[in-house]
Amino acid sequence: MKRICPVCHTEFEGRADKKFCCDQCRNTYNNQLKQETNNFSYKVNRVLKKNRQVLCDIYAKLEKPDKERHSVQRERLVKEGFKFDYMTNIYRTKTDKVYYYCYDYGYYVDNDFVVIVRKKDYVD
Repeated sequence: MKRICPVCHTEFEGRADKKFCCDQCRNTYNNQLKQETNNFSYKVNRVLKKNRQVLCDIYAKLEKPDKERHSVQRERLVKEGFKFDYMTNIYRTKTDKVYYYCYDYGYYVDNDFVVIVRKKDYVD
């Protein structure tokens, strides 16, 4: 029995339940179905990676062996393209200080300053 491929519209033969003429057409079809969801995930992941990179770069420039926290003006993060609405997790201390993490780099906002920390044992 001959059927028409829904992707490339070519005629093909095969098993009764075969829907596509080849693996490439099958993959193309399934990728198109998931494209909207994947695009959203890619965009969010791109912002998270950018945020982490900004924190990492600033932390590395300010790193001093005896300090685990580094303070920088909030405006500097904004200029570097940091988006405060995107984070991977939130940690609240016993004293109600809220740390926002972007993977292994975290920060808390202290008025016009942002204090950057690094969690070294982030992944076991």
